[in-house]
Amino acid sequence: MTAPMTKLSALPAIDKCHIDRRRYPHGVAFMDGQYLPMSEAKISVLDWGLLHSDATYDTVHVWNGRFFRLELHLDRFFAGIERLHMRIPYGREELTSILNNCVALSGHKSAYVEMICTRGSSPTFSRDPRQAENRFIAFAVPFGSVANKEQLDRGLHVAISETVRIPPNSVDPSIKNYHWLDLVKGLFDAYESGAETALILDANGNIAEGPGFNVFVVKNGSLKTPEFGVLPGITRRTVFDLCSEIGVPVTAGDVSTAEIKLADEVLITSTAGGIMPVTRIDGAPVGDGNVGSVTRHLSDLYWRKHDHPAWSTAVEY
Repeated sequence: MTAPMTKLSALPAIDKCHIDRRRYPHGVAFMDGQYLPMSEAKISVLDWGLLHSDATYDTVHVWNGRFFRLELHLDRFFAGIERLHMRIPYGREELTSILNNCVALSGHKSAYVEMICTRGSSPTFSRDPRQAENRFIAFAVPFGSVANKEQLDRGLHVAISETVRIPPNSVDPSIKNYHWLDLVKGLFDAYESGAETALILDANGNIAEGPGFNVFVVKNGSLKTPEFGVLPGITRRTVFDLCSEIGVPVTAGDVSTAEIKLADEVLITSTAGGIMPVTRIDGAPVGDGNVGSVTRHLSDLYWRKHDHPAWSTAVEY
């Protein structure tokens, strides 16, 4: 396991008054106890995170200088580390400070902030994961979205791929991971059909999720999202919280391909973009083909929550 590093009070001091932001034009990473420009952040080719996709991570975004739902992201990250028998040398407060410093050093007011723990590598190249020295990495880069401005305005065009998501009895989807070959195959299926992104199926032939996002259907004013074999996303949870506040029914359960094509509205959710509309599936319009009122209302509420102190945390620049 990774040797314990110094406490946060002994971590590199940051003089924010003398930060040369020209060294950090695109973002900042934290590795091996130091802050680096993104271009200098590298891992070994022997790291199991690369060789075996043996890693867990989480991503939180910053909007207008505030982390959104940071505590929930930290909960999921630490839970994933524990369930994968990994360790990092930082507690919750220390990790929060590291993430804050990555954003502060970068100077970005809106950022995509990632925390990663890889299995690392064994000094003897052993295949025993217990002998690997785990690696912790964090970084902050400019905020990015699953959907661009045009797609947010008119809705995404999505194709349903017959690719099956890795079943949960093989890889626990509640542990955020980099097992994306099924999702990447779905993307190529979508591109070949002229769509912009994809949804893939669960092991029972129902809708699962897409590359980096969950999906909801809206029918007769009620929302429903797939439950089996999907990542329980933080933005997905936020939709449940918002619906509870405004009295809109929302459930989790099986969503068939027929059901999603007959929906009044379809929306996707991700830390990278928030609540985003879908207006075409497999070339056919969803509902009347326009961004729906429920999607717009939830999206508006979602972004307004970013300034609420109960939902967000200020970055200390």
